[in-house]
Amino acid sequence: MKKVIFDTDPGIDDTMAMLLAHASDKIDLIGITTIFGNATIENATRNALYVKKKFGLTAAVSMGTDTPLVREAGEPTTFVHGDNGIGNVQIPEGDLGEKDNRAAHDFIIDQLKAYPNEITLIGVGRLTNLALALQKEPSIAKFAKEVIVMGGAFGYNGHSGNVTPFAEANVLGDPHAADIVFTADWPVTVVGLDVTHQVKMDQAYMEKLRNSSKKYGQFIYDITRFYVDFHKNECQLDYFPVHDSSAITYAIAPELFKVKKGPLRVVTEGVAIGHTMLKTSGSAFPIDNWSDKPVQTVCVDVDADKFLELYMDTMSA
Repeated sequence: MKKVIFDTDPGIDDTMAMLLAHASDKIDLIGITTIFGNATIENATRNALYVKKKFGLTAAVSMGTDTPLVREAGEPTTFVHGDNGIGNVQIPEGDLGEKDNRAAHDFIIDQLKAYPNEITLIGVGRLTNLALALQKEPSIAKFAKEVIVMGGAFGYNGHSGNVTPFAEANVLGDPHAADIVFTADWPVTVVGLDVTHQVKMDQAYMEKLRNSSKKYGQFIYDITRFYVDFHKNECQLDYFPVHDSSAITYAIAPELFKVKKGPLRVVTEGVAIGHTMLKTSGSAFPIDNWSDKPVQTVCVDVDADKFLELYMDTMSA
């Protein structure tokens, strides 16, 4: 089993991904670190604690930052995820359990040192916690087994940005952090909109999941009603694309994805801020801010049918 720290801003699709990680017999979810984005940092952390208690997760929950490295934080995307971050499904009052007393980036540092070359970091929100960990303790890059990120868009399969014509929301939320994470000397795989938009959960799929997954199905169905309405009303879609669970699925079954490799950078200023750019050419250029950066991996296609089958089977086991 892969030891995983899940860095997340729950978030409807984050919660679906968290439960996929918990349900999978391929993943040992040892930590959940929270970040501002889909919800306030307080709501994101509360949601993680709620899901942990409701479904018996054993992972420690550590609260991260609500402040990007350079940019203004902006407002949480409640119009997509609801005021509380999980589709306005009511969370019971009362004690949801204690979070770890370490800041998320310190938790990440400590765990990587405690389990060298064993931990996969999976980031499905802004990458500020990971960047803060690298800035505080650069040596941790050599201790991570791998880093999997849901974010970015590279133009494959006709998919580019979802906040600007070229920028995806997680990366745009803290482009400086993303550039730090993507250019660090650890193995990164980016699972971006190029593949997440290829995987579609429609009403029929969600009803089957509700009926097939006795443990998780009804809860997932309930939290996704707000998400479904957003995609129907604002995007004119009769399905929703599967973003964050794509990063978990890559950790479970990387063979379902096609990839390209090369150095990876993020534009951090100007009209193209947040644009993720993969250099696939081996040519030398007079000016090349990719040439001294490590080769990373970008997912460019996915077997959507097998992906959806894996999700259904894992949640229904």
